[in-house]
Amino acid sequence: MKPTRIYIAGHRGMVGSAICRQLEARRAAGEAIELITRTHAELDLTDQAAVRAFMQSETPDEVILAAARVGGIVANNTYPADFIYHNLMMEANVIHQAWAAGVKRLLFLGSSCIYPRNAEQPMSEEALLTGTLESTNEPYAIAKIAGIKLCESYNRQYGEFHGIDYRSVMPTNLYGPGDNFHPEHSHVLPALIRRFHEAVQSGATEVVIWGTGTPRREFLHVDDMAEAALFVMDLPAAEYQANTQPMLSHINVGVGEDISILELAELVAEVTGFKGRIVTDPSKPDGTPRKLLDVSRIASMGWQARIGLREGIEATYQWYLNNPEAIRG
Repeated sequence: MKPTRIYIAGHRGMVGSAICRQLEARRAAGEAIELITRTHAELDLTDQAAVRAFMQSETPDEVILAAARVGGIVANNTYPADFIYHNLMMEANVIHQAWAAGVKRLLFLGSSCIYPRNAEQPMSEEALLTGTLESTNEPYAIAKIAGIKLCESYNRQYGEFHGIDYRSVMPTNLYGPGDNFHPEHSHVLPALIRRFHEAVQSGATEVVIWGTGTPRREFLHVDDMAEAALFVMDLPAAEYQANTQPMLSHINVGVGEDISILELAELVAEVTGFKGRIVTDPSKPDGTPRKLLDVSRIASMGWQARIGLREGIEATYQWYLNNPEAIRG
C-alpha cells in the first residue's frame, strides 16, 4: 500500500513534535504513513520561492501547519512586527504553495487569542471578529485569523470542483514537553515552572508573578492537542462540514475549565517544592481578563482532553529537569 505522505511544518516545535510522536506511533502500529519534515535551516517558510520548490518537489498528500513565531506577553510587546510578518508569510506561503502543488488536505493550527479581549465566556467559535482584540498580542492574533481565512477562502474557491479540504483548529494555552522556558520570551506556565524551580535552587523566600494574579486561563497539554489535531484531520468531510460553516470553519480545542494565574502559581509551587511566599506585581500587565474556550463543538463530535492539569505540570516539570538545554533557555 502506498503510504500517506504527510508534511509537518514546524516539526521541532512543541506542537509539531507532539504530532510527529503520535504519527510515529500510528506508523509503528502498522499505518502506512511517511513523514516529511524540514528544519528552518533546510527550509525558510517565509521564503516563497523556497516553499514553492519544496512543495513541487515533495508533493505531500497532507500538510499540517504547526510552524509559528510564538511567545508570551513580553515577546509579543517587544517584537510585534516580527510576530505579524513571520506568521503571515509562513501561512500564506505554505497554504498557497500546498494548493499549487495539488495538496487536497491541510490542517492549520491557530490560537485562542483570535477572540476579542472581552468576548463572552466561554468563547465559542462564533465570537470570531465580533470585537476588539487584546492589544498585547494583536499582531499575532491578526496573523492567526488570516490563516483561518486563507483556509476558508481556498475551500470556498476550490473545494467543490478541486476537492480542497483545508481545516483549522484553535487551541487554548498549550504546555508540555518541548515548551519554551526562556526567562523573558516564554508563556506563563513554562515561565512559572522556571521561576519556581530557580527559587527552590537558590533558596529564595518569595517569588514575584506578573500582574494581579486574577486573570483566568485554560491550559491544554500538548499531547492532548496533538491527539485533537489528528482527530479533526481524520474527520470525514461530511461530518466536518456538518459541524462548521464555510466562513466559520475553525474548531476550538481545550479542556473547558480555567484557573486563575495565582492559583496556577500555587500549583506550580507545590509541584516544584517551593515553600515561600508568592507576591503579585500589579504594575505589570495582566493581558486578557479571561480566556476560556467553548469546546462543545469538538466534544459533540467525540473528542475530549484526557490529561489533568496537575498531572500535566508534573510531567512537564520532569521533562524540564531532564533537559538541561531547556533550563538554560
